[in-house]
Amino acid sequence: MAAESDEVLTRIDNGVGVLTLNRPKAINSLTQTMVDAMRAVLTDWEHDDAVRAVVLCGAGERGLCAGGDVVAIYHSAKADGSAARRFWYDEYLLNAAIGRFAKPYVSVMDGIVMGGGVGVGAHANTRVVTDTSKVAMPEVGIGFIPDVGGTYLLSRAPGSLGLHAALTGAPFSGADAIALGFADHYVPHAALADFTAAIVADGVDAALAAHAIEPPPSTLAAQQDWINECYAHDTVAEIVAALGDHGGEDAAAAAKLIATRSPVALAVTLESVRRAAKLDTLEAVLAQEYRVSCASLRSHDLVEGIRAQLVDKDRNPTWSPATLAEVSTADIEAYFVPAEPDLTF
Repeated sequence: MAAESDEVLTRIDNGVGVLTLNRPKAINSLTQTMVDAMRAVLTDWEHDDAVRAVVLCGAGERGLCAGGDVVAIYHSAKADGSAARRFWYDEYLLNAAIGRFAKPYVSVMDGIVMGGGVGVGAHANTRVVTDTSKVAMPEVGIGFIPDVGGTYLLSRAPGSLGLHAALTGAPFSGADAIALGFADHYVPHAALADFTAAIVADGVDAALAAHAIEPPPSTLAAQQDWINECYAHDTVAEIVAALGDHGGEDAAAAAKLIATRSPVALAVTLESVRRAAKLDTLEAVLAQEYRVSCASLRSHDLVEGIRAQLVDKDRNPTWSPATLAEVSTADIEAYFVPAEPDLTF
């Protein structure tokens, strides 16, 4: 049995539903069509007794999914924002459905897995990374705030590792992803075809037993002491100052990277991760993120950030407010006001 669209390919093989994101030239970035198709297929498969497990993977060699189609978000933000709001609403419903999926759901988080890719991969009940995995929540670089349940995961990472990942937006390895709680199992990239075949032939547990290996040490986990120390402060400005004062090369690099990001997005991201830590469920965090994302559509920095990185590609955004010192408490609070309508489950 196969149900196929251009952007999402599906097949059932010996009781295993294989779902392939199929926009390889765009590193499988998610569109509204893809989100709609995934929700429909997963709903069907969850209630189909002929399907015992699901495997999610990405077409091409570059990665599972580089995120949402942010150029589409840019054009929506410049219009009335309705298409972007609809996309996020439906995407976050999909993220929640993946988080509570009742059957084994294996996400193969190979290659680039960023933003929306984390949303469809890292809430799975069986999350596989590889030696080529490059995972990130890079939203602050385009004037946006981590979403797709990213703040749920970031807020639950050991110590302040999640805040470091969120405020730098820097990619991390498969081994780091396991240490941060974004993944569970490490399978060598070269073994993925055999791993997937083993799921079809023998089931998820047997496939993992045959092909998963001990991950290499996490470089991020090894740096947790200075990360915990520097990110313990109340504001992003204090965190950046602590990073600069630390004296270590990695801390200095983090400070330099954070300095290139949207000041208001950084301040809202810090607040968003800290609020997410106090929310009990993925759904509650997604509802908060939806409010923040809708508020981002009204901001200067989201349009400007996407313009600079992906439209004009001059890599020279003009942020407003221009500095962390100019971001007010009211600026931050405005991102958490109810959306109309709010996201509900």
